[in-house]
Amino acid sequence: MEISVDRLLCEANALCVAFAPDVFDLDDDEELVLSTSSPTAEQVERVSQAVTACPKNALLMRS
Repeated sequence: MEISVDRLLCEANALCVAFAPDVFDLDDDEELVLSTSSPTAEQVERVSQAVTACPKNALLMRS
């Protein structure tokens, strides 16, 4: 499983951070940061929820 962020679409709304704070974060410049691009099995469900919740469809998760 791999996560990627389309930086042109991302508005740093932080909904993904709310769903999976151990994977997503905002830096000091309010830019989205991934702690990992390959979530663990325990993180996949929350990451999937974050991808679905993204209002700009800026997150992509592929296997």
